[in-house]
Amino acid sequence: MAEAEAEAEATAGRLRLYSYWRSTCSHRARIALSLKGVDYEYKAVNLLKGEQSDPEFVKLNPMKFVPALVDGDSVIGDSYAIALYLEDKYPEPPLLPHDLQKKALNHQIASIVASGIQPLHNLTVLRFIDQRVGAGESVLWTQQQIEKGFTAIENLIQLKGCAGKYATGDEVQLADVFLAPQIYAAIERTKIDMSNYPTLARLHSEYMAHPAFVAALPGRQPDAPSSS
Repeated sequence: MAEAEAEAEATAGRLRLYSYWRSTCSHRARIALSLKGVDYEYKAVNLLKGEQSDPEFVKLNPMKFVPALVDGDSVIGDSYAIALYLEDKYPEPPLLPHDLQKKALNHQIASIVASGIQPLHNLTVLRFIDQRVGAGESVLWTQQQIEKGFTAIENLIQLKGCAGKYATGDEVQLADVFLAPQIYAAIERTKIDMSNYPTLARLHSEYMAHPAFVAALPGRQPDAPSSS
């Protein structure tokens, strides 16, 4: 009984992340939590089974998207907002630099991923394309959106001459939190030819060697199929 009570008390103070193992948006939140060293409870939401439409989850995120982060009375239902919330609550290690230009660049890269790539090929969009245009047509659409976004980011990083070990320097920052899941999914699921994006390909190798990024990988999540 005492052990159960102690476990309940420990769980009560932990953050809860509602996540789907394969979601790149959830992947971002997991990376941010891992980088900050924050312990949290993983709550799986199976998008393929429509669990995001469960009335209890809709109370957390009326948009019916993952991830959602619950911290006491605070509920944050967007990966970008989650990253900034964690940055404010857990300032070390920082995800945003003090330099205004580099800070803006981090937001710009994150925004390209969050607004100009991922939403254009999320599950709802792909199902719509396959149903209205034709089965399999969503694959070409997905490749086009990723390649357009990757070209922009590759050129942006090269133009700014800012890349170090990571996207905007030698420390992991917000841009990396957003880039890593998108690159991983592009390689593993969409089979994008990364030889066209040498900087992003190199960054992918760095992410795959970083413990915080590895811990957040889709296949390492509790709701991932055993074969993943």
